[in-house]
Amino acid sequence: MRVVELFDRVRERWGERVAYRLARGERVREIFRDELEHYFDLMRQAISSGDPAWLNDVLEQWTEARTQSEREQREASLFPILGHIMLSLNHVAREILNPEDALDLMDAVLPLHAHALQYSSQLETDIYVHHISGELEKARSTLERLDRSKSDFISVAAHELRTPLTLIEGYASMLGDIHLNEAQKMAQAEIMLHGIGSGVQRLREIIEDMIDVSLIDNDMLKLNFQPVWLNQLLGIAHHEISAVLAERDLTLDIQDFPGYNEMIFADPERLYQALWNILSNAVKYTPNQGKITISGRILSGFIEVTITDTGIGINPDDQERIFEKFGRLGNVALHSSGKTKFKGGGPGLGLPITKGIVETHGGAIWVESDGYDETICPGSKFHILLPIRKESPDEKLSKLFEPLGEQRQTKRWNQRRKS
Repeated sequence: MRVVELFDRVRERWGERVAYRLARGERVREIFRDELEHYFDLMRQAISSGDPAWLNDVLEQWTEARTQSEREQREASLFPILGHIMLSLNHVAREILNPEDALDLMDAVLPLHAHALQYSSQLETDIYVHHISGELEKARSTLERLDRSKSDFISVAAHELRTPLTLIEGYASMLGDIHLNEAQKMAQAEIMLHGIGSGVQRLREIIEDMIDVSLIDNDMLKLNFQPVWLNQLLGIAHHEISAVLAERDLTLDIQDFPGYNEMIFADPERLYQALWNILSNAVKYTPNQGKITISGRILSGFIEVTITDTGIGINPDDQERIFEKFGRLGNVALHSSGKTKFKGGGPGLGLPITKGIVETHGGAIWVESDGYDETICPGSKFHILLPIRKESPDEKLSKLFEPLGEQRQTKRWNQRRKS
């Protein structure tokens, strides 16, 4: 066939011209040239058979090869590539062929080019519509989850706030009603004041958790980097929770793992808050006579701390949800307040706050569990990655203002001595 012969005559120079125009670098050009040769093979078949559908296979491959971000932003369309291919053919045909042969070749290739443009346009539109549909579905799902979280929050917060308020109201009322002798009044008053204090403390904790969540959501959580040793933080946590462990007949095994005695720069108060949240969470969801193990290891640039329990576990579908605000599991209507009792509830802020603290440090947190089962108790394993910082992130900046910093430090110490 005459047009096929003309196609073969211009093919080599045509391919070189297109590769030179569209590919930068020898290695990239070589890869692109292989793809171009495949496209030319199919185009030759299309010219021979008169069926432009021969091009569909390579057009589909090229369209699918676009990255996710290119699809989202509708970049890297095939239109410019196909346009360069045709423009280069026009130039090469006029260089190699006589005007009549060049016109015959272009007449044969133009319908194929039109089909390629139309088919690739349809493919790209379908992919973009599919992407938009997926994004809309994600947005709908997110809105539904937010709506559920709002409802759960209202329900849980009302319950959480009502409990300490009831304590305060009840004990305050009892204080006004007691008619006993002085010794009995003092004993009763002490019990009632303790109850009022517990209610106030619980209210304060709920409010502080809400403030922490707000700070994390708005990227306003500030860290005070200081030298920190994990063994000290974990030792304090062990001491604080020892009474609960004894009451619940739980065993806490803190192992001397690599990194346990390592000095790192972190915010000790916030890091302790994060570790305490995970530890108390393990206590709440581990039945009596269970075991909690804290271990870890050193990775490249990080210390990994693991907190493993023999508790009721977490379903795989819920292992991300528990780190969302108010993402507590179970029926909110059956919510039961309690910081350390078995399956005791809360407003669902502890793990989201922990995640925010760890990520603000530059680390990461996740959980592993084989599933939820109150009979078998498959347990859960929380992983916390903490960067091994040997100096404060602000140290270099502070050195620029060292004279001013020394003046401020002296002033602060003077104020402390006076107080």
